[in-house]
Amino acid sequence: MTENQREEEIHVDEEEVQHLMQSLPKITLLNSKLELVNYQGFWHPHILNYFKSTLMFQRHFHARNTDIIIASFPKTGTTWLKSLLFAVVNRFRYPKNQNPLLKHHPHELVFRLEVDVYGDAFEYPRPHHLNELPSPRLLHTHLPYTSLPESIKTSACRILYISRNPLDTIVSSYYFFLEYMKNIQGDQDFNHVTIEEFCEDFCAGRTAHGPFFEHVVGYWKQSLERPDKVLFLKYEDLKDDTRFYVKKLAEFVGMPFSSKEESEGVVEEIIELCSIKNLKELEVNKSGVINKFFEKKSYFRKGEVGDWTHHFTPSMVERINNLMQDKLEGTALSFKMLSSQ
Repeated sequence: MTENQREEEIHVDEEEVQHLMQSLPKITLLNSKLELVNYQGFWHPHILNYFKSTLMFQRHFHARNTDIIIASFPKTGTTWLKSLLFAVVNRFRYPKNQNPLLKHHPHELVFRLEVDVYGDAFEYPRPHHLNELPSPRLLHTHLPYTSLPESIKTSACRILYISRNPLDTIVSSYYFFLEYMKNIQGDQDFNHVTIEEFCEDFCAGRTAHGPFFEHVVGYWKQSLERPDKVLFLKYEDLKDDTRFYVKKLAEFVGMPFSSKEESEGVVEEIIELCSIKNLKELEVNKSGVINKFFEKKSYFRKGEVGDWTHHFTPSMVERINNLMQDKLEGTALSFKMLSSQ
């Protein structure tokens, strides 16, 4: 396949994109330069031709039955899950001291479809074409379930969804937003947006890829209806019993650990390699950027459960708890708010 054929295959008419953009609701987030556009009921960032690349992903992606796709709302544990999945799937390919995670950021190893594959922000070696990636292809998306390409829904490919309690998600998103705005606005003192203001927009659904609860519930329902298709993971559970859930992940993707591997400590080696503490200290993750604007180190802030207790007033917590009770009523889904440790 030539480069021209590849371009033709993933082409989306620019006039169509602009016409559709004009018809969609838009907002500017918190006095920043970040514009959000509402598409199919969710707010998406209007940067780096993101909307166009989302359309290309929806229209042209053809899932393989062997694909493994991580889906997530931003700042819910995506980076950690990417590293765990990569290490589990590739544990037979590399000696532990030669694992690519030691030299590459997890986002450089598990490609985000609407940015890394179909977008124009990919600055590290781009896969020539999805068809050239070996199976199983490890991929990622922030799209809600309802917006996924039909081939993902109808094929036998598997989806790992990572969720996180909304309070810690807000805190993590807030600091990531501040770092991002410093980079794109060139204002090193960009801190005039308070967490109260950020929380207000988040609760109203005005956040990248929001509304949060609709995003989470969409995948939660699919995990109940199709447990062989969607594995729903909670960040707090992963923190509480990482070994159990890493084993569950391996079983779900069809690569369970053998008794020999368990006795030799392979599970523990993967957990240690992928720990936030270890990833944060790797030189490759201390400098440089992902997708032009996002500093690599910003993906490893704290990774704690319960950090929200240092940021929210009682009235803010009450507001979020009431919203959560309303949005999750009847779903049987709940979140742990504090670590059990």
